[in-house]
Amino acid sequence: MRREASRTGRPSVLIIGGGIAGLAAGCYAQMSGMDSHILEKHVLPGGCCTAWSREGYIFDYCIEWLIGTAPGNEANQIWRELGALDGKEITNFEVFNRVVAEDGREVRFYSDPDRLEQHLLALSPKDARLVRSFCRELRRFLDVDVFPFLTPPPLRTLPERLALLRQVLPAFFLFWRNSARQMAHFSAKFADPLLRRGFPNVFFQDHKQFPLLPYLYNIACAHHGNAGVPQGGSLGLARSIEHRYTTLGGKISYRARVRRILVERDRAVGVELKDGTRHYADHVISACDGYTTIYRLLGGVYTSPVVDKLYGELLHSSEAVYPGMMSVFVGVDGELPPDTPHSTTYLLSSQDSARLPRVMQDSLVVQLRSRYWPGCAPPGKSLFHCTYFSDYGYWRELRSRARREYWARKREIADFVRRFLEQRHPEIAGRIDVVDVATPTTNHRYTGNHGGSILGWIGFTEADDLATHLVNRQRMRLPGLAGFSMAGQWVGGGGLIKVASSGRFAIQFLCEELGIPFRAWESTDDRPWRPVMLGHLPQLDVRPMQLTEEA
Repeated sequence: MRREASRTGRPSVLIIGGGIAGLAAGCYAQMSGMDSHILEKHVLPGGCCTAWSREGYIFDYCIEWLIGTAPGNEANQIWRELGALDGKEITNFEVFNRVVAEDGREVRFYSDPDRLEQHLLALSPKDARLVRSFCRELRRFLDVDVFPFLTPPPLRTLPERLALLRQVLPAFFLFWRNSARQMAHFSAKFADPLLRRGFPNVFFQDHKQFPLLPYLYNIACAHHGNAGVPQGGSLGLARSIEHRYTTLGGKISYRARVRRILVERDRAVGVELKDGTRHYADHVISACDGYTTIYRLLGGVYTSPVVDKLYGELLHSSEAVYPGMMSVFVGVDGELPPDTPHSTTYLLSSQDSARLPRVMQDSLVVQLRSRYWPGCAPPGKSLFHCTYFSDYGYWRELRSRARREYWARKREIADFVRRFLEQRHPEIAGRIDVVDVATPTTNHRYTGNHGGSILGWIGFTEADDLATHLVNRQRMRLPGLAGFSMAGQWVGGGGLIKVASSGRFAIQFLCEELGIPFRAWESTDDRPWRPVMLGHLPQLDVRPMQLTEEA
């Protein structure tokens, strides 16, 4: 017998996935006068924006920097509307990242253009022309913030379009030329091999298809304190939005795995869970993995050439989708010297690369996460997070067919990282409390993300263009299916602010369809954030995420 989701007479919405996009969609649905219910298969909110705990350490899996941590821009407005930054202190760093070559030489990418220029010229005077060109463009980006996150292009009014045009026109050529200049081509011109290899790793790993634009924009944001790390980190961000959502009257159910989307006469009317339970609503929003949504939950019935190209072809291209991520947390009994860099990309020798299972870019990112926000390590202790891109298919095959070898490879990684850190930080030798290893299959098991990819589509590629088409032309809908829309990184693109913005867009499109006003306002919860707001995390890690090198 069909059970209706809302008894209030208000429009009802079911949201599949309690990641940042699903939580955002839920918040905006509630603010706009709807009744919403989020169904999340895991036991925590946030999706990839998560953390787990062991022996008092909080292993923060996601946020390395967050666009929108400073006031006065659209990204920050969204976080304030979602309550994501309520009561939190923000940590900012003067160096975006450090890159260290095999021979020990290092380059530091300061967010201050004057200091960056001085440092780079001291490293390589013969590269003065390229250094000054990059820093000159960075100074220009300091005066630009015209990235719109609040309203999808099809819904912008004429005054909004004209206002945006007035903002964009003065910076048009700045954007155009730095969108056309590929980082790979730019960095290849450096005479100094350290700068030649260091520049592509400003964002920790080498994002091979990126032009200069995102590097300049994000470093400029960091200079303004608009790319910081909020107190509580990844799970803290998700918990704050979850609190905002439930305060607005929203409902969220955990351990609620959706088996299929119910469709009647080409209209989505609800979902069926794995346990057979059915929930019905006026509208369904899928904020989970895109391929799973289209070809499993909906059976591949509602597609188009664009959808099939994006999710059937490009999804399997290494040029379009980020690979999986190996993640190693190392807890240390003791505090490191105050001048220890918070983030370093180490360029590995051929010998080290050969020892590190399935490393893809011959580099290892080492971040001192206990500098990012207080509380992720017990008092008097430190926490490292080490990462590298790795092949999901390899780890999936091992885990499914050779479990002992899978564990053995994880032990190899743990041993390598332990030795690697002790060589560069001799003071930690004999003081390591815990080593925790997560493979790309871990991400896939707990989030369902295709290929265990935490980042999704690679920006500035054909896939990114087609995903933009889904927003601007198809309004986040699938052809031939009413009462349904999609949100999240597989539609709106990667990066937490774009993910949150996609949840906002989905509700704005729905409000237009229903003929009701879209409403949003900033949270006024000014209580100081405290670690207890993460919830009962020490108990939650035992079953859902026991990621030791022995397990």
